Amino acid sequence: MFGLGRFEELILILVIILVLFGGKKLPELSRGISNSIKEIRKGFKDDESEEKSKDAKTKTKTKTS
Repeated sequence: MFGLGRFEELILILVIILVLFGGKKLPELSRGISNSIKEIRKGFKDDESEEKSKDAKTKTKTKTS
């Protein structure tokens, strides 16, 4: 990316984020990101369970017909 190694690029990005958001705002930002990730995972699990229940209902209807 910048001609640096991957570790140096990561450190540079983290320093820029620290400067932009400040030390007080970073914990709030990380909590918000973690809550968002949890909600996304929960949504995926809910979608999978709905699909499984729909498949099971379809299979039972087909067998009984």
